[in-house]
Amino acid sequence: MKSSAWKKGITALMLILCLVLILFLLKAYFDGKFDSVHTLQDYIAGFGIFAPLILTMIQALQVVIPVLPGFLGCAAGAVLFGSIKGFLCNYIGISAGSIIAFFLARRYGVSIVKNIFSKENYEKWSSWIADKKSYNAVLFLVTLLPLFPDDFFCYFSGLTKMRASTFIWIIVLGKPWCILLYSLFFKAAA
Repeated sequence: MKSSAWKKGITALMLILCLVLILFLLKAYFDGKFDSVHTLQDYIAGFGIFAPLILTMIQALQVVIPVLPGFLGCAAGAVLFGSIKGFLCNYIGISAGSIIAFFLARRYGVSIVKNIFSKENYEKWSSWIADKKSYNAVLFLVTLLPLFPDDFFCYFSGLTKMRASTFIWIIVLGKPWCILLYSLFFKAAA
């Protein structure tokens, strides 16, 4: 009995913390802090020693709540922290956000996907996916390609019968290459 109450309390606390973080980042978004790579860099740098943690959380949330393109965070991370440290922040954040999106879709079903993405996008991509023989291979390819709507595919994967462990392995093995490419490109361009 005590264990159940403890778990509910921890879950409630985590939900409250996540909600506060989301509200905090939404305020920054509406204040124009995410309008460009430079405004995002200034915003993140303002957190001092906590800046890498903030970038990691922003990258996770940009997958869960897809309001800004992930490459903005990749660019900001590479310029602020260098190719390797920026890559690690981006990789951890984007991978965590991808896994969270998968489990949100698994828990809440089609309705969450249709509420986050337009009905037209859902129908277009789901019919395209339905024509593919091996969804796992398609998902792996999508995670490798830059500028592909992989946030949608993370949510969509949660609606399939794919095992969670398979999804996590695809993200862990497929995500780093595109993020590393972004990190190296944006660091070189800075």
